[in-house]
Amino acid sequence: MTNDIIKIENLRRDFTVGSEVVHALRGVSFSIQPGEFVTIMGTSGSGKSTLLNILGCLDTPTSGDYYLDGIAVRDMGKNDRATLRNRKIGFVFQSYNLLPKTTALENVELPLLYNPTFSAKERKEKAMQALAEVSLSDRVNHRSNQMSGGQQQRVAIARAIVNDPVILLADEATGNLDTRTSFEILTLFQRLHSEGRTIIFVTHNPEIAQFSSRNIVLRDGHITEDTINPNVASAKEALAALPKENDETIEN
Repeated sequence: MTNDIIKIENLRRDFTVGSEVVHALRGVSFSIQPGEFVTIMGTSGSGKSTLLNILGCLDTPTSGDYYLDGIAVRDMGKNDRATLRNRKIGFVFQSYNLLPKTTALENVELPLLYNPTFSAKERKEKAMQALAEVSLSDRVNHRSNQMSGGQQQRVAIARAIVNDPVILLADEATGNLDTRTSFEILTLFQRLHSEGRTIIFVTHNPEIAQFSSRNIVLRDGHITEDTINPNVASAKEALAALPKENDETIEN
């Protein structure tokens, strides 16, 4: 095997719906190197959600192979896949998926509960460190309902990185956020990428591609584009260029 973090070969996924067979993925192949920031795009029905579920070890392909950090995923049992998912992948979802009446710290500790190598003290230290990385040290004991959408997404990102995964898998991670908060979250993703993390950002929003180093486009279960972005835009600069909030300009 090469040093690909992800290698996918001729991936197919069929679903039976009533008497029909739906071909969600039709022979998809690509590799992702360590330290890439890849957007995967496509409209509804393109196959990107199916691909995301396979990349995230939540589903298995009908045929074809998937290697995650050199490990063949397709032949693994459900429990082994769950362990691999927990150790190798950090998930960030559109709807944050935080536990509602739980503090930021407890939410971030969650993936470590399934990892017997960490003591309770180490879990807390790792979670505090991850929250500091997303600038939320002052919100450690806040519950989800006491935080804004942007803060909740930061907690979700801290939870995703706490296990030092080989990839961060983001599913429409800015989909529920306003423009300013979206750029704040993209700035954070770019910083995590600059620190050497591999990021796969699944989205239907074409604007996001300008902030990643590579863009894969899916249509009807096929890859129609796979391009390197030679001029990655800075989310931090885009954020700084946004007009000030309305409530600050009302008096003028």
